[in-house]
Amino acid sequence: MASTAPGSSGAVYTDPVRYPQSASPRLRSKRAFLLLFLTLVLPGSAQIVAGDRRLGRMALRITFLVWAALIAVAVVALTNRVLLVNIFTNSWASFLIMALLAALAVGWALLFINTFRIIRPPLLKRNVRPAVAGAMVLLMVLTSGSLAYGAWLLNVSRQTFDNIFASGPAFDPVDGRYNFLLLGGDAGADRTGLRPDSMSVFSVDADTGQIVTLSLPRNFQNAQFSADSPLWQVFPEGYSCGDECILNSLYPVVTEQYPELYPESEDPGAEAMMDAASGILGLEIQSYVIVDMEGFSSLIDAMGGVKIDVGGWVPITAGEIPGTNRHYPPDGWIAPGVQTMDGYTALWYARSREFVTDFHRIARQQCVQQAMVAQLDPATLLTRFQAIASAGEEVVHTDIPQDQLGSFVDLALKSKNHEVQRMTIGPPDFGTAADNFATYPDFDLIHSRVQEKLATSAAAAAGTAEEPAPEPVEDGAIGSSDPAEPEAPAAPAPVEAPAPAQPSGPEITEAYLQELAQIGDTDTLAMLLDNNGSCSVG
Repeated sequence: MASTAPGSSGAVYTDPVRYPQSASPRLRSKRAFLLLFLTLVLPGSAQIVAGDRRLGRMALRITFLVWAALIAVAVVALTNRVLLVNIFTNSWASFLIMALLAALAVGWALLFINTFRIIRPPLLKRNVRPAVAGAMVLLMVLTSGSLAYGAWLLNVSRQTFDNIFASGPAFDPVDGRYNFLLLGGDAGADRTGLRPDSMSVFSVDADTGQIVTLSLPRNFQNAQFSADSPLWQVFPEGYSCGDECILNSLYPVVTEQYPELYPESEDPGAEAMMDAASGILGLEIQSYVIVDMEGFSSLIDAMGGVKIDVGGWVPITAGEIPGTNRHYPPDGWIAPGVQTMDGYTALWYARSREFVTDFHRIARQQCVQQAMVAQLDPATLLTRFQAIASAGEEVVHTDIPQDQLGSFVDLALKSKNHEVQRMTIGPPDFGTAADNFATYPDFDLIHSRVQEKLATSAAAAAGTAEEPAPEPVEDGAIGSSDPAEPEAPAAPAPVEAPAPAQPSGPEITEAYLQELAQIGDTDTLAMLLDNNGSCSVG
């Protein structure tokens, strides 16, 4: 507001906010920081009170529209989180949001520059000018920089989602659960095609997000197929040609010999593995995810490592001795105790089965999976997003449709409230290694035990689980009352095999284990390493 001072011959402006010429140096400094603060909390208001009012009104309209949009986003997040995620993961919608964020970033930065002009730095004391300029730069980084970073994250995620996920509509759960097959692909130079040495079905409760992992041994035989599977016409009696027909060989066999059975699929081998898993478990497997084990280490490194409580010593397997099926002494050892593993160590921890059985390795793979689920939190995603996204593009291949991301992200958030439960279709949940269950499986028993596990886990997640009554067990069968698979009213703790009694003698050290490996004392090593399947999330 302008007024004329009494006794003066001309107009003297006394509004210190709009006309700082007549204000004191102290008041000018306060005015400068006030205008920056107004541009921070209510962009456009500084222009209304001290600058171009037309520009200020336009900026305020945009500010109020942004506030309204944020309120709408908050309401949708509370009422329909799946819809919100689907919007942000949709290719075109995310592109529009990215463009808007970029435009807002530029506009806010220009407002700060305009506010700095309104402040009129030459009117400030010399020692105040750097503080005002520094404050403006800091606020621009916090505001426009954050918006620009958000636009960049959206652009990276758009490219990642487009490269990893398939097109097509989302699918509905089956009997209240989503079931997908996770394959750890091992396409080494000494192998013909890809062999999935790690095979797990993740069954996720569609309401609570509670996860049950069902691990399938690589050497599982006699896999069955339903009559509506294309493989029924080739293997009506199951995949039952003996040792040549272990489960993980099905992928390359179908890929190379029977791709025409799945004419519409980009990956016939993965489709065949889904059909096999469905027949083994009695579940409808809806989708698959293949993780390249050779690139798995880069994903772990991108996450900053995984923290695991290691059960027992685990060898890092060396190369194979030419002309034999034996290996040179290990290249190193993973020691017991809680440790944060880098990608290389975690990969070998999940892959090694030297001196022990495949079931020890399965238990360790389950621990790594649980650790990744537990430790891939929002903070890790935000701070390491580009590295994780880049690694994901290299190591993950799936037929999960991109439109499914909303429901899956929602379930992933819910799953944080429940401990992952797990079962192995073999020891220790079905007999012992000596029972040879993986070679001569009892499919009726598998199907019933899987259903019991899912029902109990669903009840526990809903908080309604009750202690089940023991059921009679037929001779030679392992039923629901078997102590190897307790059914408790709450999510069970990770399975930990009891540590074997250690013989008196030399202390178990890396040097001692390496010496045993060098002299070929595999019996002693097998005994000493029998607890390396006992592990948990660190």
